[in-house]
Amino acid sequence: MAILDSSGVRNSRDALDDKLSFLEAVRSSSLAEEPPTAPSWKMCDAIFQILSGSDSLELAMASYQLLIDLDKHYPRIYLKSPDNPGSSSVRVDELVVDKEAWSPLCVGPEMGRCGGERLLENQVDSLRFCALIDEICQAVNRRNSQLLIKSAENMLLFQYLVNILETDFLPRHTLYKETLDWVLLRESLLSMLLVSRRINFKSIIRDSMFVLSRRCHQQTESSISDLKDTSTVSASAKNTQDSYIALALATTQLERQTHVAMQKFLTMIMELDVIKKEADIHGLTTRADGLRTPVLDIILDELTYAKDHISPFLEVFSEPRWKMEITLQYFSKYCAKSSIRTRRSNDTPKDATFEDILNYFSSAASTKSITRKIAPANALSLLAHSFQAYLSLHHDQKYIANNSEKVGTSTLSQICKGLISAFQNIRKTDENLEVTPFEKEAFFTAATIVSQKL
Repeated sequence: MAILDSSGVRNSRDALDDKLSFLEAVRSSSLAEEPPTAPSWKMCDAIFQILSGSDSLELAMASYQLLIDLDKHYPRIYLKSPDNPGSSSVRVDELVVDKEAWSPLCVGPEMGRCGGERLLENQVDSLRFCALIDEICQAVNRRNSQLLIKSAENMLLFQYLVNILETDFLPRHTLYKETLDWVLLRESLLSMLLVSRRINFKSIIRDSMFVLSRRCHQQTESSISDLKDTSTVSASAKNTQDSYIALALATTQLERQTHVAMQKFLTMIMELDVIKKEADIHGLTTRADGLRTPVLDIILDELTYAKDHISPFLEVFSEPRWKMEITLQYFSKYCAKSSIRTRRSNDTPKDATFEDILNYFSSAASTKSITRKIAPANALSLLAHSFQAYLSLHHDQKYIANNSEKVGTSTLSQICKGLISAFQNIRKTDENLEVTPFEKEAFFTAATIVSQKL
């Protein structure tokens, strides 16, 4: 740990080399040696501190990768098979949680054990997590070379925190499917993070959607062009310029990875919302579980009021199950609900299926009625993305068997014919309607499938 003591070190390069040496020493002792030695709290804390405040992309990348590798080698939580595999009773995995393991997050009951100054300097509470997403969102609009390093660090930090949330959530989610024990998810880091009254949940979701909806790589390319567009520069200035260009290119890749992490974050919350609703129906939730608007409702509201974000958001949000859910729910807001919502014995409303939505566009009259509420361009985009999600889910027989209420009972060929008819009827409402390459590809794919079935 003495390597990290930079007091008396005047050369920034020396300080950087010392930190890189420290990271390599930890990697060697905790991952490469036989037998490896688990890193201490102080070591993990120091690595995380480097990630969250290094002012160097090299250090940020190295510390991020080391933390990811350490988490894989020393998991904080995992599922363990029962000790008696030969038992005739139903086997249920055991959830093993290392409560003494270091964690970058300090949420829920752990808040009391974190310590004031320590939390402020290193660990992330719900308020700091919210601020991190806000900083990433703000950086999208303020792209310049001076902010690239800090922006890259924030994106790596967010990716790492989402990885922590995911590795904690997934085993709990898996075991919940077997036991239906709500406490498993109530005690998840994600649930404890979101239940905090210190955060503005709607703001987090809106910022996340904004980051996903922005075509950040185009801004990065613009930044590169601006950096290249200089007249006469000195050799030292050119070296600086080249380093900024390299940084901008690296940031482009980080942005793509951040989009993936942001999508995982939203998807996990939607999964948590579904489970919480199930628990609430069975009377298993309490006031301590908090009251908040489901993330799907927030997404639909945002896409309703910011219609120009529909296509950019869905282009990046690629998880097929939830993409299908978003598009179906969006259409349901505007389609006549009387024909697609019925009353069951338990008073549970029946949601629209993709088949139902296509039927609404099966005639010129009904299409014209819908396009008064949904712009033809948005209707085309939503149908194309619904079809993309449908094709992805069509190959998942387990999903189809358990979610027929989402996709309907029509065959693939019938769905394709319905999509073609819907596209043609929408085009009739606006002959000057511009069709995007993605929408043309969806139409061509549907036509190809139909022709192969003939």
